[in-house]
Amino acid sequence: MDPDSIEWPAALAAGPVVVILAAIALVAMLTAVEAALLSVSRYRLRTLARLGNRSARRAELLLAQSDRPAATLLLCRVAVTVTAGALAGYVTTRLTVGMTLPILLAIAVAAVTVLLIVVGDIAARAVGVRFAEPIALATAWLANALMVVLQPITWTLAALSKGVLRVVGVSSARTQPFTADGKDAGPERLSHQRMLTSILELQTIAVEDIMVPRSEIASIDVSDDWDTTLELLRTTPHTRLPLCEDSLDNVIGMVHMKKVAHALARDDLSREMLLRIAREREAYFVPEGTTLDVQLQNFQRDRRRIALVVDEYGDIRGLVTLEDILEEIVGEFTSDPGTLHRDIHRDTDGSYVINGAISVRILNRTLGWSLPTDGPRTLNGLILEYLENIPEPGTTLRLGDLSIEILQAIDNAVKTARIRPIEEQEILRREA
Repeated sequence: MDPDSIEWPAALAAGPVVVILAAIALVAMLTAVEAALLSVSRYRLRTLARLGNRSARRAELLLAQSDRPAATLLLCRVAVTVTAGALAGYVTTRLTVGMTLPILLAIAVAAVTVLLIVVGDIAARAVGVRFAEPIALATAWLANALMVVLQPITWTLAALSKGVLRVVGVSSARTQPFTADGKDAGPERLSHQRMLTSILELQTIAVEDIMVPRSEIASIDVSDDWDTTLELLRTTPHTRLPLCEDSLDNVIGMVHMKKVAHALARDDLSREMLLRIAREREAYFVPEGTTLDVQLQNFQRDRRRIALVVDEYGDIRGLVTLEDILEEIVGEFTSDPGTLHRDIHRDTDGSYVINGAISVRILNRTLGWSLPTDGPRTLNGLILEYLENIPEPGTTLRLGDLSIEILQAIDNAVKTARIRPIEEQEILRREA
């Protein structure tokens, strides 16, 4: 008897059905991997790679290889999809469940199609986008292995596709989804891309990430000696200062230097006049946790340029300005392109002496470094988290490609540190 003519009972089709479901799950996994690689932040991968994350370095190298990852994943998805469809048709033709073959085939095709669309594409792509970074880091090795194994096939298909594109007059550069980081763009386009990326990142950055900490807020205390107050007003580089009494927790209002400049120049500014000017403009408070995109809209709506950041207990944590948010988008405002931040001082040997209270984000933006920003917000906090204790002066540590030496540690905090970029050859020597 011809084995192909035997009609299987439905129970014997369980094995092939399991294989079909496994094939659909495999398609879903490949789709999620592709979506994750398309969605993951290249800047985040670059930062993790510089900090020694091998998975991030592997993913970064993978994404730099033009359209090969996309072609490989597409080839695998198509192969598995065709296999699932063929197996479904094979099983259907051998089932006897009281229905005619055309009806069974229609049901099988509909079921497999629905599962492939819902599970293998829509749901998988949503998961890949939602968890882009962990999926990209966890599966970069798999995508790279598939790319190596299937290289002859993908190379042949790529050559054929380029030939077809050449015939229809379409540039192959527009078909490379993994090269969207502007690596080959000119300086102006790169600047625009960085600005657009910064705008999108405003929704992930909170006001406390960029605020001036409370200990560094320049303010006027009406209980101070009047001569001290006048000297502060004459020498301050700020256009607006909070006026308080005894401590920053008792803010009276904001003093705009424009309103006191004439009286200050005529030397007839009095304490009562200063209080009156401050009360004309009440202090503006925002809760910590407010994202920069929301705060930018708040500044625009309320016609304000400066805000005091408070915690859940109402205590002042810091100060944020409109200029701080704009600098997150376009970079530091300065009349001298060579001027560094006031808390960063370059030494003659190429190292930097840096205030421990400086924001990690400001440090990265000013010096082009890639210190992690998803943990402590200051250099002091970053060092303390890494060492898990209060360091003594002279302690050294390494964060990524930076060597850090503690210069001053006072009141359980790192006050100043010397940071020196490690040369590439020295990094390789230490890793050997």
